[in-house]
Amino acid sequence: MKILFITHSFNSLAQRLFIELTQCNHEISIEFDINDAVTIQAVELYQPSLIIAPFLKRALPEEVWQKTPCFIVHPGIVGDRGPSALDWAIMQERQEWGVTVLQANAEMDAGDIWASETFPMRYAAKSSLYRHEVVGAATRAVLTAVARFQSGKFKPLSLDYSRPEVLGQQHVPIRQSDRKINWAEDNAAIILKKIRAADGFPGVLDSLFDTSYYLFDACAEDVLHGVQPGEIIAKRYGAICRATVDGAIWVGHLKRKVAGDPGFKLSATLALKGHLDCVPEIPLDPFVIYCGQTYRDIWFEQKDDVGYLYFNFYNGAMDVEQCHRLRDAYLAATHRDVRVIVLMGGADFWANGIHLNHIEQAVSPADESWRNINAMNDLAQAIITTSKQITIAAIQSNVGAGGVFLSLAADYVYARDDVIFNPHYKSMGNLYGSEYWTYLLPRRVGKLKAESLTQNRLPISAAHARDIGLIDNCFLLNQGDFTKKIEKLAVAVTQDPNYTTHLQKKVLLRQQDEQEKPLQTYRDEELRHMQLNFYGFDPSYHVARYHFVHKIPHAWTPRYLARHR
Repeated sequence: MKILFITHSFNSLAQRLFIELTQCNHEISIEFDINDAVTIQAVELYQPSLIIAPFLKRALPEEVWQKTPCFIVHPGIVGDRGPSALDWAIMQERQEWGVTVLQANAEMDAGDIWASETFPMRYAAKSSLYRHEVVGAATRAVLTAVARFQSGKFKPLSLDYSRPEVLGQQHVPIRQSDRKINWAEDNAAIILKKIRAADGFPGVLDSLFDTSYYLFDACAEDVLHGVQPGEIIAKRYGAICRATVDGAIWVGHLKRKVAGDPGFKLSATLALKGHLDCVPEIPLDPFVIYCGQTYRDIWFEQKDDVGYLYFNFYNGAMDVEQCHRLRDAYLAATHRDVRVIVLMGGADFWANGIHLNHIEQAVSPADESWRNINAMNDLAQAIITTSKQITIAAIQSNVGAGGVFLSLAADYVYARDDVIFNPHYKSMGNLYGSEYWTYLLPRRVGKLKAESLTQNRLPISAAHARDIGLIDNCFLLNQGDFTKKIEKLAVAVTQDPNYTTHLQKKVLLRQQDEQEKPLQTYRDEELRHMQLNFYGFDPSYHVARYHFVHKIPHAWTPRYLARHR
């Protein structure tokens, strides 16, 4: 069946549905929701049997939904209507939430219901809930709705609030006044709830040093306390710790509010540069066992002969300083008494490569790009050249660009089944990429497939990544069970009677590869391309980065997505 996606962007949900429906042998084309005329034209060009709207910020034009069935994916339970659905669910502390697939009509979110799914609400930020629970529930619901539509036998249910199972209700858009923090009265739990309900977008508007900022990326703090609620009492690796009436919380990222400027997120200390000189830096050793709640982005856990290295970076982006700290932690881990090192990444993203936001704010974005990619390369090189341990990349969440190739530096790569891989850089202004991908990728998938993956710019599933040899295996498990599975695999490696032989073979193969073509040569060749991206006459990378960082609305849909064009 021909299905057209009308979507605000090719976000995680749109990517997951693209993968799943393509695997069901549907023909998918995508159009960004730019304006009514473009949407109408896309429908006329493609003549789809069905339109799916995974992620919209406005209503579809009447001319479209009257002629072609349109499924709207609404991130709310049956009966929920209006924007800010997930925001309100978090603010109201709902124990269960869901996703509804309904048919577009003249009344927003009131169309006939084709499918719905529910999920228990996890204590987490909105962005995290969306990437995991919402995407999972939406995928199940859309697949059900499409199968029902294709059968021609299913009659969708009209929205009827008299039915006892219809628990949703209509609500108004959530406003900053609903999110406003009263530092003199709100306790830490309330403040965390408000920030988490706005994480990703739009953030919670607040004031720091007589300037308006949106707050993001908050977590609890068990030990630190301050005198004046709202004051900044500590900083750690880019985050700031603010006192509350009953303790303190950490805020990792800020976005300055400037009239006429959309702004973009930065680590809190970078956004407040020049204001925090008297605020103490309180580091936390990643190798110290810490059981409480606090802010940390890198930590190490050892269980017998296995070491687990976590790096939980916001949105998976890694700036120069983070790359250096992670490399230092990794090298320290190689000197511990472990036989296996597992690279665990983060819960929401394993890794996504260089930090475009921090590059954008630099005095010289070209110079900062160069420093960042070299720091990533230093990290990848440390993993590739490990000679005393077997390494495993355990990918529990989505991974893209340089993060994909960083994972390939490990000896074994395993992933959860619902992880989405974006093994390419090209969509960022024809960026060539580095992290030794010209060495790591072909040795796993071959030269032809490596070229296809990096040029096509399309996401792939973990199962497809396994089938083509990009990763070693994937498992249909939730994050908790996936961690247990990885622990069993790692322990099995340590207990393998042939462990020493496997390690010797690994070292020998690396020596042979080095003799054939040194790692430095791969790096130099990649960086020559990157130098042109950063410093050459073609500004495509800098333009694409600016648009990405500032969230500039799309002016057109890339042709590799809009197949109807």
